Amino acid sequence: MNFPVTRQAAAVSLALAIASPSAFAETLDTVVVTATRTPQRAADVIADTTVIHAEEIARSGAGSVADILQRQRGIEIGRNGSAGASTSVFVRGANSNQVVVLLDGVRVGSATTGAASWNAVPLGAIDRIEIVYGPLTTLYGADAIGGVIQIFTRKGEGGPVVGASSGAGSNATRQADASIHGSTGGERALSYAFSAGYEDSDGFSATRPGTSGHNADEDGYRRRSVNGRVSKALARGHEIGAQFLASRLFNQYDSGSSAYDTHGDQELNTVALFMTNQILPNWRSTLQLARSDDKQSSFTSTAASGASQIDTQQDELTWQNTIALGPDTLQLLYSHRQEEVESSSSAALSRTRITNSYAGVYSLKRGSHLVDLSARHDRSVYGSKNTGAAGYGYDFGNGLRATASVGTSFRAPTFNELYFPGFGLESNQPEKGRNREVGLRYDGNSVQLDAAYYRNRLTDMIVSASPCPGGRPGSCAYNVNEALLEGVTIGASTRIAGVNLRGSIDWQDPRDETTGKRLARRAKEHASFAADYTAGTLKTGAEWQLSGGRFDDAGNLRPLGGYGLLNLYTTWQFTPELSLLVRVNNVADKHYELARNYGTSGRTWFAALRYGIR
Repeated sequence: MNFPVTRQAAAVSLALAIASPSAFAETLDTVVVTATRTPQRAADVIADTTVIHAEEIARSGAGSVADILQRQRGIEIGRNGSAGASTSVFVRGANSNQVVVLLDGVRVGSATTGAASWNAVPLGAIDRIEIVYGPLTTLYGADAIGGVIQIFTRKGEGGPVVGASSGAGSNATRQADASIHGSTGGERALSYAFSAGYEDSDGFSATRPGTSGHNADEDGYRRRSVNGRVSKALARGHEIGAQFLASRLFNQYDSGSSAYDTHGDQELNTVALFMTNQILPNWRSTLQLARSDDKQSSFTSTAASGASQIDTQQDELTWQNTIALGPDTLQLLYSHRQEEVESSSSAALSRTRITNSYAGVYSLKRGSHLVDLSARHDRSVYGSKNTGAAGYGYDFGNGLRATASVGTSFRAPTFNELYFPGFGLESNQPEKGRNREVGLRYDGNSVQLDAAYYRNRLTDMIVSASPCPGGRPGSCAYNVNEALLEGVTIGASTRIAGVNLRGSIDWQDPRDETTGKRLARRAKEHASFAADYTAGTLKTGAEWQLSGGRFDDAGNLRPLGGYGLLNLYTTWQFTPELSLLVRVNNVADKHYELARNYGTSGRTWFAALRYGIR
């Protein structure tokens, strides 16, 4: 199926923007943290932002975080099999390693690939997800070219709340989780939140018949996780706390052997200590010491050579000072980050990299005018990098606002691109980005609309090509290409005759300007539409996901067809605390690919009983 940008699809998106009555989706009163590193009303945020709330996560019935992200505007995914398989997330056409991923403020990812291990992130621990589109290097450092995705787990407040859920579905999928969160009262309150969960699935064959390495067996996954957060108020405006998350994933994949169960074992662990202090009435200091571990092991045979392991450990000290200057806000940031890699297969990769960063952000609001100015200096083994950004917003009143911004960014070369034997070059320099965009947002009593045009030009792109500089035989990674990420993204929501409607559509042209080819696994257009209706204790809905054709390779020689998926769900709210979710994905049993020759789910169902208030 091909998915051209049709008048019908555009009409659906625009129809959402002109209908009535009351709104139901995220409003300008929503509080956003990631866009400015401090809690801020969406009405005062210039950056293009999407927030995925707990209710949407609960009803998703998804097998992974990537499945939820795929339904959002500006995001596509690639995956080599089931929900436990290796996954890439593309934001506004940017590569998976051009996006910063945070878990409760702790940066996660592999220093060898540069990307987060999406398949290891536990879904049951998540309270909400914030997506900020566009370069945020001045706030978060290297790699924030396409955007920043921050995952928040639950925090404790109020009286104790106990929650639990248990579900089952197609492919012998089983899920369960339990949680408790709350706080004690008083000026010296103690807040707490803990949860644990597991997910098992027999899955399906990771590769399609006829593919090199295909094995017809089922390739499933098993994920276990536990996370928690405790904080103590020492006095008004002063708090200390700690948080942790530990997730372990066992996933099977194909390598052509029927005599051995080829599989991977991944661990994602984070721990952080934090302290906030109201030093002066207008000066708030936040200090955080964090560590994240990304451990990836693969086993392809019983021989010693069939096992390999690559571990990334990131330690980061962050000191953030937020100073109110009348109606304005000044932020001063310092960060010290150490990345350390240990590899059983390559001693050359076992190295350490230290980055020291300084940044300043100034935000002002004058009547209808909003202005953000920021600058950052990063110093590491690749030298010094200076980045900056400026944003402007104007409020026309009656819920209508326009924005414009410019910003620079960079991506640090990964350890593979620098040191992997026969592939990396230590002379590789960071990729650089320069983004310009304009946006329009409308939030009335009956409808919400977000629209943005962006143009992000990348230089010194690192690609794998041959011959290598200096006449070295074979292919290697080196700076040679330029790319342009350009597009229009529109999202809207409204309510008509009791039916909640929401939708988004993206037109984009992510291309390698050196070759003129489209970037791999990215469509020129993709969209998502949804509708739901509540009648008493029953809520039912439908989702429609669409993607145009893509190519699986940089040379655009191996096409991936477009696809459309219809999902249905129903929730029965038996009591305020007890509900039942039933969901059917890919109702029409469509055959499609997210990566060439890798399998995807046909029609599947999932049902879960949930107790407690998320």
